[in-house]
Amino acid sequence: MKRIFFFFLSIALLVGCADDESFSASSDLRLEFPSDTLKLDTVFSRTASSTYTFWVHNRNNEGLRLQSVRLKKGNQTGFRVNVDGFYLDNANGSQTNDLEIRKNDSILVFVEITPFETYRNEPEAISDQLVFSLESGGEQSICLQAWAWDAVRLYSPVIMTDSIIESDKPILVYGDFIVDEGAHLTIRNTTLCFHDGAGMNIFGTLNTDNCTMRGDRLDRMFSYLPYDRIPGQWRGVRLFKSSVGNYLNNTEIRNSMEGLVCDSSALDSTDYRLQMKHCIVHNTQGNGVSLNHAHVLLENCQLTNAMGNCLRVDGGIVEISYCTFAQFYPFTGGRGAALYFTNQTAPLSWLLCQGSILTGYDDDVVIGWQSNADAAFDYSFNHCLLRTPAVDDSAHFSDIIWESPKDSVQGKTHFIKIDEDNLEYDFHLDSLSTAAGLGCYR
Repeated sequence: MKRIFFFFLSIALLVGCADDESFSASSDLRLEFPSDTLKLDTVFSRTASSTYTFWVHNRNNEGLRLQSVRLKKGNQTGFRVNVDGFYLDNANGSQTNDLEIRKNDSILVFVEITPFETYRNEPEAISDQLVFSLESGGEQSICLQAWAWDAVRLYSPVIMTDSIIESDKPILVYGDFIVDEGAHLTIRNTTLCFHDGAGMNIFGTLNTDNCTMRGDRLDRMFSYLPYDRIPGQWRGVRLFKSSVGNYLNNTEIRNSMEGLVCDSSALDSTDYRLQMKHCIVHNTQGNGVSLNHAHVLLENCQLTNAMGNCLRVDGGIVEISYCTFAQFYPFTGGRGAALYFTNQTAPLSWLLCQGSILTGYDDDVVIGWQSNADAAFDYSFNHCLLRTPAVDDSAHFSDIIWESPKDSVQGKTHFIKIDEDNLEYDFHLDSLSTAAGLGCYR
């Protein structure tokens, strides 16, 4: 009896296996792709992209055999593909052969690209077809699409003499970008993209005009979230003790560790050590701008979304005119203030803030701390909107709009867009804002 039972069990298993492994060459059976096009992000020429994946499904009740999977343009576009563990090797015509997809099963495809030089200033579209040839003789394909952007590469550059950088192409910076003491560097009409760990160390003088400084990741962390919206992509800009006469105009610093740090040095009350006009410092993992015992002018600037303080002032002379400091850093509840000022390490000879907006998530985003009672701690706010508890102090505050969480328009409702889910921000004033005439976008 046991022999008969095992005989029928063996027959059942064989029949089941045979059924599971049945394949069809019917032209009616098709593969299913997630979409007709796989869109990769913009990639710098001669730089590898991230790896993108997608599933190819066989939703049919019979298996399908693939005679080949190939890149239609072969090795001419820079795409690299792995299908179900098989690399589409150039030596084999950028294809793999004789694959099987069992019924109601799927295979995983990996796609990367290292685009060639395009010899153009603007990103150029690159495309190819990944072609699946079925045993039935039919073909199906998915379009692979990316954009290549030529760039100039600088590896730990050191500026030792007066120099000008102006480039129609983005500049990729690897390592420390150094301006030596006594050297004067002007950067205009240029985008600098800093690799992870890279930054600018200024011992001499930096002048910028129409300049963007950002990380070099052009791809996405998630489908909805570009890396360009993630802080901590590069180190930031640092003005060392010997650095003087710096002037930044129409310049954006974003997604760095520290935005701009100005080290302490001898204070000159007649000359600015740093002037920033029409500048944006946004989305930093430390302080946006950190000023230490320096004479600095900030005019029509936007300092926003810092894990530390949007602006930190420790001593010196600082003049703030028609700026927007908005603290809506989304990644932590321990964020700093919109403005933090102190005389902890040096006398605060004078802090003037006029015509500006200082707001954020928290009930108090304007923090002053007199750490040293024997050192100067002089400041004045006039014609400003401040999100901080109101004080009766006419010596330091005049013509102030004291913002309260109870106000009908307060915090993020002042601005056109504060989208925490997608990390998209537009700090132009909404038409309902009570801060009309104030800030950098008045």
